[in-house]
Amino acid sequence: MALGLINKLDLFRRSLNDNSCRIERSKIGQFLTPTLIAQFMASLFKQKRENIRILDAGAGAGVLFAACVESLISCEQPPYSINVVAYENDERLTPHLQETMDLCKTACEKEKITFNGEIRSKDFVESGVELIDEGLFSEQTERYTHAILNPPYKKINGQSETRKLLDVAGMEVSNLYAAFVWLAMQMLESGGEIVAITPRSFCNGPYFRRFRVALLDLMSLQHIHAFESRKKAFGDDNVLQENVIFHAVRGVQKPNSVAVSSSEEANFNNVDIRHVPYRHVVLPRDRDAFIYLVLNEEHDRVMKQMGRFRTSLDELDVEVSTGRVVDFRSREDLRPQPDDGAAPLVYPCHFHNGFVNWPSDSGKKPNAIVLSEKTRNLLVAAGFYVLTKRFTAKEERRRVVAAIYDPQRIKSPLIGFENHLNYFHSKGKGLSQNLARGLALYLNSSLFDQYFRLFSGHTQVNATDLRKMRYPSRDQLMRLGAHVKQIFPDTETVDALLRKECKVNE
Repeated sequence: MALGLINKLDLFRRSLNDNSCRIERSKIGQFLTPTLIAQFMASLFKQKRENIRILDAGAGAGVLFAACVESLISCEQPPYSINVVAYENDERLTPHLQETMDLCKTACEKEKITFNGEIRSKDFVESGVELIDEGLFSEQTERYTHAILNPPYKKINGQSETRKLLDVAGMEVSNLYAAFVWLAMQMLESGGEIVAITPRSFCNGPYFRRFRVALLDLMSLQHIHAFESRKKAFGDDNVLQENVIFHAVRGVQKPNSVAVSSSEEANFNNVDIRHVPYRHVVLPRDRDAFIYLVLNEEHDRVMKQMGRFRTSLDELDVEVSTGRVVDFRSREDLRPQPDDGAAPLVYPCHFHNGFVNWPSDSGKKPNAIVLSEKTRNLLVAAGFYVLTKRFTAKEERRRVVAAIYDPQRIKSPLIGFENHLNYFHSKGKGLSQNLARGLALYLNSSLFDQYFRLFSGHTQVNATDLRKMRYPSRDQLMRLGAHVKQIFPDTETVDALLRKECKVNE
């Protein structure tokens, strides 16, 4: 059955991608799952059960639960019964979803397996919150043994009914995909399994912290799969997020290791699977519950070397903040070139070879901001600061890019840092010269950049992420800073200095 069914569903998905429905689906964050990905996801379920109850939230045309049914009826000990509940509120897909249900029923009947399928043309968040709020998922209520999801990828409007429903349920999430997964987890029975494909963005950052804590508290991670190219998973849907597939089991003891795999292509022909200690994927005593993707031996080396750095920013008496000047809110106070009564305004475009090179003659960004009572609280006093870009282009070689603001190069008692920058400071004021230089050198090292990428799947560098990192000691940073003169060292020299001064290879 299954091969014919799965192929038919993939042809249907491709036909939707060739017409105007793609635009409408993109607006609601709906991306139909390619069949090879669906089959891989279904293969991750491990528990053997006689009676299966599958939840597919945001089912689309039903390829995920169909792949799950295909896998179950093909195993050596197929179940006695399979029950599927599929949520899909796009009524244009209902006929195709019903056809998938019918084909699954026919396939199960051939194998003498009882099949029941139910399509719920409802909003999954609204229905799920209502079910949980009413306590219908008590010990006496049937829960699901399997949840398989490709949830919608869409930010939640802070004023929407969805946001209000989730707030009532205590689910603080910024994107629908995390809400779908969170609800599905709560609908699983003890020992129930979930497999989901989502953006990798939940692995770090403040916006998904409560979701990560709930996920790692309620579930035990078993397997994480990453795509080496951000375009491979949903290439014909123009999805550019880095995606991961993860498998977790509810209510069981945390495993000693997590299977971590990756593939360059979405056909899974060359999947590299390794077993990584759980403590390397989720660091012990990490209150932010970041999830690290340690995919290869090079990543092992990076984890080991970064483990030598144990100093926090608090211990260094250093803080990191986001630039205060939001240019579109201060448009009337911005000036293209410096003049009397204005302070330097620094953008990412002013970064040049490890230093802030100001002013810029490109004309793309303003160079100054007017000094006034209104703008004074947006500025900081002159001093040595270390700046990092908050956003980097997808094609840029580095994720973390740092530069030194040197008050000896730019003569001004006050300066403004634009909101696309993070800046390191000490209680709002500048750092010592060698500390700033050493910190910039460390941030610009390959080691720091590689480590950052292990938990960050997007191109944004948040101040929260930088606060979490561990740093060399003050003495080590001061020694590193002594090597930074008027010209910033190239990357190879930076890495060599870090190895020498901090002995990261020992």
